[in-house]
Order: sequence, then C-alpha cells, then structure tokens
Amino acid sequence: MVATSITCFDLHDIARTALTYGVQKYYVVNPLPSQRKLADRITHYWQEGPSSGWNPTRRDAFQVVKVVEKLEEAVEEIREQTGKLPLQVVTTARPWPDAVSYPSLRKRIQSSEAPWLILFGTGWGVAEEVKKNADVVLEPIEGAGIYNHLPVRAAVAIILDRLLAPEK
Repeated sequence: MVATSITCFDLHDIARTALTYGVQKYYVVNPLPSQRKLADRITHYWQEGPSSGWNPTRRDAFQVVKVVEKLEEAVEEIREQTGKLPLQVVTTARPWPDAVSYPSLRKRIQSSEAPWLILFGTGWGVAEEVKKNADVVLEPIEGAGIYNHLPVRAAVAIILDRLLAPEK
C-alpha cells in the first residue's frame, strides 16, 4: 500500500475551493489511521473548536470536509444520500487512452442528474486500478512548458473552475 501525508494546506485550500464551486462534500480518503486522525483534528478545530468562531468563513468551508478510510465509503455515502451510485471521474497528470476533454465533461455534468465524484491524487496520483474502474478519466492539465507536476490544491482549483464555473 502506498499512501501520502495529508497536509493542513490541502485541507484548508481544497475545502475553500470546493465550497466556492458548490461541491457538496469534499472526501479526504486515506488508509492510514494516523493521517485520518490528523485530518479529523484539523477539521474539528475549524468546525467546532476554538477557531470556529474566530474565522467563520473557514468554519463554513470545513463543513464540506469528510474524512474516510476507503473510496468505497464515499461512494456508499453518496449512494445512500442520493439513491444513485456516483459517476467517478479520475484526474491524472499523465496521458491516458480515451481521456475526456473538459468541455465534454462539463456538458455531461450539466445535463446529468447523476451525482459525480471527482477523484484527485497526491504523490504518485490515483492508483491505476481506480483509473481503470472509473467511469471517466479526465485529460491532464497542460501548462505552457514540459514540466507537469502541479500541487493537488492547484489542480483542484483549475479543474473545478473548468467544470463548474458559471459560463460568461
């Protein structure tokens, strides 16, 4: 098993980005008990702890955070809440056969009543078996140069903007 560390910055920044774009739940999936405990402690600190009154916008953002051990827990919770299995979208920094473009996925999301679960990876990215079982693999973000290794919180912001921002 390979797992990466959860960072305070990722929790803060992704929670704020998720709420900004109307994401109902930001699931943090990590198999390591020590990492889940850390994420729960940080989340509690902002939701109900000393800083919940001091910084209400951060408290609001942390209301969308849910820490789970396995991806299946998030999928099952969404199914229980909506009555439907979520369509799973995997992001990747590497080319993938039949990857879907942002405009194409945006149209699918807008025209669908199904719940969607967009999966982001850190470290080595999303596991290959998760990619293979996903409903959609989204094309990589392409920058101006050959370097392509964005921090996950930057990738989340870019991708949510491309998929969920109001059209102008």
